[in-house]
Amino acid sequence: MTIEINPNRDQIQWERISEIFLLINWGVRTPEDIKASFLTSSYICIVREKNEIIGFGRTVDDGKYYANLVDIAIHPDFQGQGIGKRIVDTITKQLVGYNFITLTATPGKAGFYEKIGWLNQKSAYLLPKDEKQIKEHCE
Repeated sequence: MTIEINPNRDQIQWERISEIFLLINWGVRTPEDIKASFLTSSYICIVREKNEIIGFGRTVDDGKYYANLVDIAIHPDFQGQGIGKRIVDTITKQLVGYNFITLTATPGKAGFYEKIGWLNQKSAYLLPKDEKQIKEHCE
């Protein structure tokens, strides 16, 4: 297994990332849209097994003060092996000096983040885009 931080973005298998999003039920995301969103990230972490992407994560950040970890995703066949923790650790090591490092956990995954040292934030808010987001992410 190899872990890459900020790999050559021309070498990323965007179709594979799209496939993983579908497999974990995060909906349809086209390879083109995924590439466009990832290209705006300061940090991208890719995990490969035998040169095939099996997990990834990235940041949405301002380069100095605020960073949000997003799209932490592992192919279902490789979940439960510590890969998510390695992605989170690899990315957060890049964010030394940032004032706020945050993330929004997928419904049902809060325990994973708490187990690896993240704390629930008291003052986080969401402007929901639809009823599904309200049901999954709001109190």
